[in-house]
Amino acid sequence: MSALKPVRRVLLRDEAYELLRRAIITGELAPGQQLREHDLAAELGLSRAPVRQALTRLTAEGLVESKPQSFTRVAPLESDDVRDALQLTRVLHEFAVRTARLGPVHLDRMRAANAKFAAAVEARDVDAAIEADDEFHDVPVEACGNRAVAETLDRYTPLLRRLERARFSSLPAHRSVRRHEQLIDACAAGDTGEAVRITGRIWAELGDLMDAGEET
Repeated sequence: MSALKPVRRVLLRDEAYELLRRAIITGELAPGQQLREHDLAAELGLSRAPVRQALTRLTAEGLVESKPQSFTRVAPLESDDVRDALQLTRVLHEFAVRTARLGPVHLDRMRAANAKFAAAVEARDVDAAIEADDEFHDVPVEACGNRAVAETLDRYTPLLRRLERARFSSLPAHRSVRRHEQLIDACAAGDTGEAVRITGRIWAELGDLMDAGEET
């Protein structure tokens, strides 16, 4: 019997969802920008049905806001949904650091990820910085072994991506490199309380960036 498996067909609604979500996260579709089904369908080369389904899903996830018979637009950068997601993300990362059993291999992975992160920040490569930051924080999440934590973070992290892009293109990104180093040192020393405190500070600083945006 052949070991080959059929190629999975990608549903058009899923493809539309992925393309639109990425455009929102990267800022190609800016906060407040109107989203018209027929325009998006024409640009993506799709019918309106999969675009409509994608927009419904993005609305449920807080990346799009819609009022029937009035508007459908990209959600603002700062919103109650984003603040709620940030609070939950902080708590879950603190839980992961508190319960993870981090050995030398884990710490080496965190150091390597932070080195990549620092290089990306220096080069102002925002995409690479976000990827490296994910690699860094994924280590304790994986090590804690709680699948519900990982799945919940996957669900809510996209809401924070636009804030992260703003952070990693500005001076606070250099502070994040130092925070990562402090977290590694605390984990290496077995100081769980300090590691949890630093983790909370990392995510609180992302909230500070959101507060600063609201004040301007």
